[in-house]
Amino acid sequence: MGDPTGAPSAEESPEQPAESEHLKQKSTDLTQIPKIRRNSSLDTKELLKTVVKAADDKRAEEIVVLNMQGISLIADYFLICHGNSEKQVQAIAREIKDEASKVGYVVNKMEGIDEAKWVLVDMGNIIAHVFHRDERSYYNLERLWGDAPIEDVLGELES
Repeated sequence: MGDPTGAPSAEESPEQPAESEHLKQKSTDLTQIPKIRRNSSLDTKELLKTVVKAADDKRAEEIVVLNMQGISLIADYFLICHGNSEKQVQAIAREIKDEASKVGYVVNKMEGIDEAKWVLVDMGNIIAHVFHRDERSYYNLERLWGDAPIEDVLGELES
């Protein structure tokens, strides 16, 4: 019999599947999930060079790469740069996304593209922060993450 309110118990309710049946119904066929390229250390470095070059190609200013390994669990590298107009910020972010896609990486998320004040491009091990010039000085991520060593990726590309 049910509880004192008259509601049937889980055992008495035939329309409600048992917990194990419910879990079976919710399981996902893993063969149907698209494969996402896993980033090894070498792949991450190559992607880093690709996205730095993409930002530079769209005339991003003051490109800085922070090595976040051992400092943050969020990502291995932060790329920080800025553009001088909303259109330039959008162009830089789109170029980073497009170039990452061309070399086989899936951009997990891109936020802020419409406002173009601070666009975040999440590529897993690398997160690009593309600021509008005025916003960059306000947030000053380089100072916030001052413990992170700076990588000279742009210098490596030029040599």
